[in-house]
Amino acid sequence: MTAPDPRAAAHPSIASPPAHPPADGAVPAVPAVPAVRAGGPATAAAAAVDPDAAWAALHAAACAPYRPAGRFAWHFARGKLGRDPVFRGLLARGDLPARARIVDIGCGQGLLASLLAAVDAAAAAGRWPAAWPPAPVGARVHGIELMARDVARARAALGALPEPPQFVCADMREAPLPRCDAVVILDVLHYVDHAAQAALLRRVHAALVPGGRLLLRVGDQDARRGFAVSQWVDRVVTAVRGHRVPPTWGRPLRDWTALLEGLGFRVAAVPMSAGTPFANVLLVADRRPDAPGPGMRSEDHPGSAGRASAAIPEDPPR
Repeated sequence: MTAPDPRAAAHPSIASPPAHPPADGAVPAVPAVPAVRAGGPATAAAAAVDPDAAWAALHAAACAPYRPAGRFAWHFARGKLGRDPVFRGLLARGDLPARARIVDIGCGQGLLASLLAAVDAAAAAGRWPAAWPPAPVGARVHGIELMARDVARARAALGALPEPPQFVCADMREAPLPRCDAVVILDVLHYVDHAAQAALLRRVHAALVPGGRLLLRVGDQDARRGFAVSQWVDRVVTAVRGHRVPPTWGRPLRDWTALLEGLGFRVAAVPMSAGTPFANVLLVADRRPDAPGPGMRSEDHPGSAGRASAAIPEDPPR
C-alpha cells in the first residue's frame, strides 16, 4: 500500500469539494510559464475534475489553517481568497512555475503560501483539473510583511505545514531579497513613493533569475473612477484591520509598464477588474534573459538614499 502524501493530509478538504463553488470572472491569457504536471500526463480522472469544484476545494483547504488562528484570520482568509479574482486566476492561467522559489512582498497573513500548500495536496490527490495548466507544486515561499500581527497570524496558521513557509517582519524597502524564480507584489507598492517603488523594483529585477517572473498588481490611475473606488476601499480595509491609513502614490498603467520595461522586463497586462468597481491590473513581468542587472545586487539595501520620505506605518500601539 502506498503511504499517504503528507501534503494531502495537511488539507483533507481537497478530497471532497463543496457543491457550490465561488463565482469566477474571465481568465485572460498571458505568456506560459514552463512547468511540469505532477504525476505525469493528464489522466481520465484529472480530465473529469471540474475547475469550479477544484477551486472550491482549494479555497476551503487554503482557509482551513486559519480557523485556529482566530476569527479575524479565518474570516479574512475566506473573504479574500473567495472574492479576489487574482488567486484563482494565477492558477488557471499558469502564472507560477512548479518548484519555484517565490518571494511574496506584502504577504499579509500568508494567503498565497497557504493556497500553494493546498495546490500541493490537490495535485498529490489527483484533484488537479486537466483544463488548467500544470500545478505550481513544490513552491518555497519567503514572505515579507511589515505588520507584526499579520506575520504572527501567518506563522500560527502555517507553521505546522510539512514544509512551512518563511515569514519575515520587515519593511519591503529594506528587507533583503533572496535569489528567486518569482516575486509576487499584490496591492502594496502604492504605499511607498515613486522613488522607493523604482528602487524596490530594481532590487526585484536583480533578485530574479534570468527568465524569472514578477506578478505585480497595481491600480491604473488613468481609470479615474475605478482608481478612486480602489483607493477608498483600500483605506477602509486598512483602518478596519487596525492600521493607520498612509498616503498612497499611484501611476497610470502606461507609466508602470514603462518603468518595468526600462528595468529589463517583458510586460503583459491582465485586467483584474471584471465584476468589481475597481481599476486593478495584474502586470505579468518576465525578466528578459539577456537583460543585465540594473546596477544593484539582490542583497544590496537602498540605504538612506533609497528610503522613501514617508514610511509605511507600523501597527499602532495597543
